[in-house]
Formats: sequence, structure tokens, C-alpha cells
Amino acid sequence: MAQVAENIGCKNEECIAKDDCKRQTIVKNGTAVEVKSFGGTAEKKCGKFLPND
Repeated sequence: MAQVAENIGCKNEECIAKDDCKRQTIVKNGTAVEVKSFGGTAEKKCGKFLPND
């Protein structure tokens, strides 16, 4: 899988995991250099940027 730079943020308000995602956090705190929307939906998370618990 391709790596995504640490400073790429995600703005996806419908993602089920948006409150736990570090990509959403860096958008909110202003440290993202680029903002994209990844594949999370209201039923599933994209799984790319969440800690593996």
C-alpha cells in the first residue's frame, strides 16, 4: 500500500471514525498542508489513519 504523507489531512464529516482520526485532527488544528477526503462513510471507516487496537 502506498504511504500517505503525515501532513495530509482528511475532511470527511460523514466518516464514522472522524472523531478518532488523526487526519481529521490535523485539519482542525491547522497543521495539514493538504486536505483530501478519504473513503470513510457513515457505516465504515477508511482504516488508513487509525491506531490498530
